[in-house]
Amino acid sequence: MTDHVSDESVQQLLDGFVASTSALPVEAIWVHGSLALGDFVPSRSDLDLVCVVAGQPDPATIKAIHRPLTSSLGRRVHCTYVPVDALADPELRHPTFAQGHYLARPVTPVTRRELALGGSALLGPLPSSLLPATTDEDLAAFIRRDLLTFWHPVTAKRTPWLRDTWIDLGMLTLARAETTLRTGALITKQAALAHLRALGAPGAVVADIHSRRYGGPVDRSLSWRRHRAELTRSYLRAKIPAVAAPS
Repeated sequence: MTDHVSDESVQQLLDGFVASTSALPVEAIWVHGSLALGDFVPSRSDLDLVCVVAGQPDPATIKAIHRPLTSSLGRRVHCTYVPVDALADPELRHPTFAQGHYLARPVTPVTRRELALGGSALLGPLPSSLLPATTDEDLAAFIRRDLLTFWHPVTAKRTPWLRDTWIDLGMLTLARAETTLRTGALITKQAALAHLRALGAPGAVVADIHSRRYGGPVDRSLSWRRHRAELTRSYLRAKIPAVAAPS
């Protein structure tokens, strides 16, 4: 069981989740994201998991595992189901249940590095026993590609940036990416939030993210959200190419 879980409700949820996966031929269940890196906030963080299975997982069984998780915490259990013989390929997409939806996504080089650093297993062997190591070169190449082919194009749109999720993910992704490309290290969301000021991010946006994540006064008005969107879009559109440029 992972050493990073201290909240009793989280531990109970994870124990129940592990028990419910007995309907699949599970070989291991691993923890990544904030829960593995020590930055988990029970009131808002997701519980990011990878479930390693023998053979192709059945979509109906996956949905049956997640559909009963209707609590606020339960809906934040996100799990990707990966056949053990497909672990070596970071490009392959695998059945995933996240944000209340069934979809397909890969276990990216960032996630693989988080798994290696966190070293947490809810069931079965540790990630290092089954998961091939991610090189620094592969990690950097993925981060640059993600910044330039996903995040930078979306700064041309206005509507997504009215939502809290896009503000938080866009800004924190940039700060974490800059740190990894510059130093090779992965940092938590909390550390990324602190680093944004050093990167010249708009102070009002940084304060807004901090208040919503850690508690404080929050402006929900449409006028602020529109202003925040333009501040964030302009900042990211200018900053991403500089961060992603080869060193």
